[in-house]
Amino acid sequence: MDTSTVVPFAAHLPASSAREGSGASAAPASSTHLEIERLRARVRELSAELVRAQEAACRHVARELHDGVGAELTATRFALAGVETWLPADAPPQCAAALAVANRSLDAACEASRQAVAELHAPSLEAGIVGALAHWSGDFAARTQLRTSFICAADVRLTRLPADAALAVFRVAQEALNNIAKHARAESADVRIETSRRHLTLIVTDDGIGVTRNAGGRHGHFGLSGMQARCAAFDGTLRVSARRADAERNGDDSGNGTQSRGTIVRARFAWDAMLAHAPRARRHALQS
Repeated sequence: MDTSTVVPFAAHLPASSAREGSGASAAPASSTHLEIERLRARVRELSAELVRAQEAACRHVARELHDGVGAELTATRFALAGVETWLPADAPPQCAAALAVANRSLDAACEASRQAVAELHAPSLEAGIVGALAHWSGDFAARTQLRTSFICAADVRLTRLPADAALAVFRVAQEALNNIAKHARAESADVRIETSRRHLTLIVTDDGIGVTRNAGGRHGHFGLSGMQARCAAFDGTLRVSARRADAERNGDDSGNGTQSRGTIVRARFAWDAMLAHAPRARRHALQS
């Protein structure tokens, strides 16, 4: 519950005092505004640096998994095939059973490594953020067997996002869906993009077990901090809340509170910041 109070500073000043002080306060107010803008720009800069470092780390880990772990897994597969070939015909049946277990475990390890490499690599954004998220949502549904939907606003600006902005939106959606698969115990997940004049809002919901009040403050939630950094890099915000609480806050008194379980992730990005690196003529057309 928001308990903050806004107090108008000049509310109780006489009219004459307000007029006398207006000239003196104009310069400090302007200075404060400039300092706030400077700090916001610094937050965007630091967040962008963090995001670039994360992407570089992802590329490095993906290469190591593919070239190092992948090669070792391939060598292990050949070794197991050799053991199976050389196994005597009169070998105890437990040997063949153990080999079968080892092969199944190796298959699982290879698939996990392949999936990790695919997630770590930056997606192809040739089809734009809409195409990339539609493709990823389909793959996510096939892999997890969760009912997954993707709905997107019809907004021409989505088709012309710079690559870094599109990647930020994609990575937040990717991390939110992965969190659902790992922790939510959900049956369905929904991804939605909404747009307004000033903001692009990514909303990811599920019908799982929801989040605890202190989930965001627990140690080890590197995924959430990365999502926050990607939003902050584009003058945005990240909010994670329980769907039940959200339904109550919106006045849902239908009695279906138990059905409104799950989590809502809202990631908001500012169009001005996302389009800042677009060519000037195109940016003017998109913002008009």
